[in-house]
Amino acid sequence: MATWNASSPTASPSRFVSSRRRTKAPRRRPSFESPPRKMKSIADIMAKSVPVLEQEQDDSYGDVTCEKCGSGERDDELLLCDKCDRGFHMKCLRPIVVRVPIGPWLCVDCSDQRPVTSLSQKKILHFFRIEKQIDQTDKSESQEETRKYRRRSCSLTVKKRKRKLLPLVPSEDPDQRLKQMGTLASALTALGIKYSDDLTYITGMAPRSANQSKFEKGGMQVLSKEDLETLEQCRAMCRRGECPPLVVVFDPLEGYTVEADGPIKDLTFIAEYTGDVDYLKNREHDDCDSIMTLLLSEDPSKSLVICPDKYGNISRFISGINNHNRSGKKKQNCKCVRYSVNGECRVLLVATRDISKGERLYYDYNGYEHEYPTHHFL
Repeated sequence: MATWNASSPTASPSRFVSSRRRTKAPRRRPSFESPPRKMKSIADIMAKSVPVLEQEQDDSYGDVTCEKCGSGERDDELLLCDKCDRGFHMKCLRPIVVRVPIGPWLCVDCSDQRPVTSLSQKKILHFFRIEKQIDQTDKSESQEETRKYRRRSCSLTVKKRKRKLLPLVPSEDPDQRLKQMGTLASALTALGIKYSDDLTYITGMAPRSANQSKFEKGGMQVLSKEDLETLEQCRAMCRRGECPPLVVVFDPLEGYTVEADGPIKDLTFIAEYTGDVDYLKNREHDDCDSIMTLLLSEDPSKSLVICPDKYGNISRFISGINNHNRSGKKKQNCKCVRYSVNGECRVLLVATRDISKGERLYYDYNGYEHEYPTHHFL
């Protein structure tokens, strides 16, 4: 870079301009002027835009009807199979679909799993291991045995002293009994539960030696001899196919429930609560809604519960009711009672009042655990 030397006589003071041009400062804009707009307004865009024609809606599924009822109404409840594009109403399917499935859905014909719709008489008898049909001799004998255990008219004080279990009275029509057993077989098959009218003891769970009534905290009431005979009589009747007058129905809100298919008298034995016997400590985090208390021991590690998730009978589908509110108490018509039967703990379902035909069966949610928080249950 050249410099000016003041001592040089030939040198004259001059302004040095470098090879790099100096830019001018930007002109300041008066404050009253608005800044330039960088984006166009919506009005300008819409003025220059070309209107787009609306695409015609695909009406290829407008004429889809339900394959079960043949109606195309209630299209919001119409499910389309992702494979065959056929339609089915959620309420027309068996079992009923309560909510719209998440993800792909296949109909019965396109899926591998085929639900049991109806069972033949042979399959029902084989399902419940019934070996023979009822003849007139057995029927007359069962009626005579039933008359023995009918309550006689007497004073109220005597009735309170002699409250005995009554044997179940099955439906007289054999075809009606097959329909009743068919509803139970279909419900058990749909949930993957095997039929069992006894308590089951599986390896890895509680052994049968742990189920002793002497371990009960405060003791357990012993089933009387007469009630034990009634229990054995009812079990023998079920083995012959004389089931209680009950049907299993599916409700969209409550799921599988049990309804009376005939009148049931007060104190009638309905069923024994059956299933796998396990320690309570192993089921503390189990989400099954049908676990029943079997044994409450002084040592909590020895307390037992019944889990009807793999084995069970009709007691699995009888609904529990909250007894903390008035409406719940009015619905309750059954009770789970724990008895000591031959030194073992058993849970029996007994009617607490007369039950009419078509009435649903409800028992107490709380059972023996009065501290159990069921105040907000339905």
